[in-house]
Amino acid sequence: MKTMRAKNRMMLMTPILAIALVLTGCNWMGWLESTTAIAQTSSLSYPIVDTGQETSYGNSSAIAAPSEGAAFFGQDAQVDGNHPSYLVNGDGTVTDQVTGLMWTQDYYGKMTYSEAVSYAQSFTYAGYSDWRLPTIKELYSLIDFSGEDVNPMASSGNDPFIDDGIFDFAYGDTSAGDRIIDSQWVTTTLYTGEGGFGGAGDLMFGVNFADGRIKGYPVNSTMGPGGQEKEYFVRLVRGNTAYGENDFLSNGDGTVTDLATGLMWSQDDSGVGMNWEEALDYVQHLNEANFLGYSD
Repeated sequence: MKTMRAKNRMMLMTPILAIALVLTGCNWMGWLESTTAIAQTSSLSYPIVDTGQETSYGNSSAIAAPSEGAAFFGQDAQVDGNHPSYLVNGDGTVTDQVTGLMWTQDYYGKMTYSEAVSYAQSFTYAGYSDWRLPTIKELYSLIDFSGEDVNPMASSGNDPFIDDGIFDFAYGDTSAGDRIIDSQWVTTTLYTGEGGFGGAGDLMFGVNFADGRIKGYPVNSTMGPGGQEKEYFVRLVRGNTAYGENDFLSNGDGTVTDLATGLMWSQDDSGVGMNWEEALDYVQHLNEANFLGYSD
């Protein structure tokens, strides 16, 4: 299954549609009709990669894909996005053909945060010397929500939240005092608020590819095994330095287009809090009413 998924992701996909919270920009329809997903995203500096979510859910369990008008219709698993498309270059690097980013296929770690920063600064590989630690948005672009954290105490039976048919991956090393889910990966994105977490001090937003979470992790505290400084896996990236930067344009009609992602957003929110089922139903009714001139 993993091998098949990896092969599928390396293929060029048919035209697809990126979905915003409520609607997408129909003024992009000519662009969306281009022949491949790669051609679609090549002009964007911040194309969003599809999550890989494949299963539909109710409030507490998996359900059959709901039909239009039914409860829970319109959720992620029913809507196509920019399917991941990776090119393995044969030199230890992988090019993401959606984002334009190049990654090291292998990982380097574990390291403390300061060690990771120093390591990246002097890293030269595959003929390139402009490698860097990823931002949280860059690293999150690799997450795959077809993963499953069945048993956080065991490496078998789980399915990581990254395509391990393309990228090398590891769970935590229990022989070194780790938990299985200690597969946290370092980024350069720091928490800038006051306080911290449980006395941990400064925090970094990292991605856990074992359980699919983004979380604030300590930068220089002694929260690692045996009171040691916390360590993280390291994967380096290069290219598309504009990735993650939005470019908003107010259209003057209650919508905002993000020129970086190609998505259109409603300028106002609902104004009322809702649970998930209510929110999905809310969008169905907006589409029926041709909200702001759009029905998608």
